Amino acid sequence: MKHHPNAKHYQKIVYWSAEDDCFVGQCPALFFGGCHGDDESAVYRELCTIVDEHLADLETRGQPVPAADAQAYSGKLTLRIDPALHRSLALRAAADRDSLNHAIERRLAASLAD
Repeated sequence: MKHHPNAKHYQKIVYWSAEDDCFVGQCPALFFGGCHGDDESAVYRELCTIVDEHLADLETRGQPVPAADAQAYSGKLTLRIDPALHRSLALRAAADRDSLNHAIERRLAASLAD
């Protein structure tokens, strides 16, 4: 199959799902769902094929192709949390001589590295 010229511009995510006990592949900018399997590389290859086919199908049907970077992020996030947790986070940040915003940002970034 010929690769769609714009397929490389779309973020493709493959991650391990403990709940499903397999690797899951997704392309959030194009579709919900995706593919899954036991081999991470095979799931990625299958996902790339699905993205190519999806883009070709949209064009064949004359439908608009979503922008690869359709979602813009401002860097601002409104979050509602338990007041006790808010207090604990603020006190911990103060004890570390850090801002609450920076402390939360570091913890969130660290959680993605796991």
